[in-house]
Amino acid sequence: MTNAAVNIQNETSRIDRVFNAQRIASRKSPYPTLRERLEALDKIDRLLINNQDAICEAVNADYGNRSSQETRLLEVSQMLSSVAYNKKHLKKWMAPEKRHVGISFLGAKNKVIPQPKGVVGVVSPWNYPLGLAIGPAIAALAAGNRVIVKMAANSQNLCRLLDKLVSAEFSEDQFAVIPGVSAGEFTDRPWDHFVFTGSPATGKVVMETASKYLTPVTLELGGKSPTIVAKDFNLRTAAERLLFGKFINCGQTCTAPDYLFLPRESVDEFVKHAKDVLNERYGSSDSGDLTSLIDNKAFERISYTVKDATEKGAEVIQLVKDGAPNPETRKFPPSVVLNVKEDMVIMQDEIFGPLLPIKVYDSIDDVIEYINAGERPLALYLFTNDKKLQDKVVYNTLSGGVSINDTLLHVAQHDMPFGGVGNSGMGHYHGKEGFIEFSKIRPVFKQAKQSGILMLAPPYGPRFEKLMNLMIKFRL
Repeated sequence: MTNAAVNIQNETSRIDRVFNAQRIASRKSPYPTLRERLEALDKIDRLLINNQDAICEAVNADYGNRSSQETRLLEVSQMLSSVAYNKKHLKKWMAPEKRHVGISFLGAKNKVIPQPKGVVGVVSPWNYPLGLAIGPAIAALAAGNRVIVKMAANSQNLCRLLDKLVSAEFSEDQFAVIPGVSAGEFTDRPWDHFVFTGSPATGKVVMETASKYLTPVTLELGGKSPTIVAKDFNLRTAAERLLFGKFINCGQTCTAPDYLFLPRESVDEFVKHAKDVLNERYGSSDSGDLTSLIDNKAFERISYTVKDATEKGAEVIQLVKDGAPNPETRKFPPSVVLNVKEDMVIMQDEIFGPLLPIKVYDSIDDVIEYINAGERPLALYLFTNDKKLQDKVVYNTLSGGVSINDTLLHVAQHDMPFGGVGNSGMGHYHGKEGFIEFSKIRPVFKQAKQSGILMLAPPYGPRFEKLMNLMIKFRL
């Protein structure tokens, strides 16, 4: 047996052991106290603060090149602020909530109690390997659950580090990160809740597997997130904000702007601003501030996307002066693509890379019709100062989330839910919605000393008819 086979066998045994230990622990202690939950969040805070350099080095090793500044900005700082937000509000979220009691049940009391679901499985992707592993875990632990994380094969340096760091802070019956276990072995078990971040195609497989156990799922998927720049909005400002969201992490973001709608007359000016902005920020595709594509397969996919578009008549415009596609470093120049057609790969699949196709429009109604004809996206971006136009686009489309006059930033708001709709996912986490997602909102009814409902018990007769007629008449 090879060393790789032995490692897989060992991790398979470990996932069985940890899963069983967490199930036993969750049944033995089904409702961790506020103090216990705050202690868990403090451990994550300490883990992140004390190991920032090691985390950034591991992510850089997995990517080939991702600057420590980008990892700290996009992941470390976001997770720390998420911990702080959950700690601040957790006592209020945990408190039982009184509910109205109908007059027919006079004297009784109603309340709902958020209770932990139990053992939560998390499958995280490679593109934000820290945030999309730790983020759901923060919400699940705050809600009192036990958590096991499986990370992507492309994130094994970070995965091994997090396994070591989490094991040093937590007992494995509370929180564990397990390297090496296969997706099938991890997914196919009776979780109390399951979180998957990845492609819609794999999300469907996860949902099918979860259905065997009737496991509730949170699916954070993706899709082609549109961006619209209206005629009234300053093009330089739009370029500055839009291109940050598009090319951060080299476009490998599930909520990145996927394609851009511009007024027909604005294309040339926008491209000029885009070149100016990108040359100020990067100058070259070899810049250390520009993240590499994750692996050779991703590099080949983006290269083919460009080739397909060019052969079908599109114009690809490189936005930085220096550099060229480099298969050794997997660096790819940020580019816009003009004259795109619907049969091009770039307009059919989520791009997940440093290419921005531009479509022109004459009427905003045509834009709305186009967006609504496709799958519902994870995000939608609109640049306009016209309040009526903002409302028109928001209320006549449906997406996972919206940012107006910027990109990505709705995802960074801890007091707002993050999640998709339709092909872009289901369920939410972040903020209170994350706490609710990982909780069973349990209704508790407490009867008064005297139960009026017994007046409606058999044998049915005149009294029943009189009371029932009153209940129906007054909608009691």
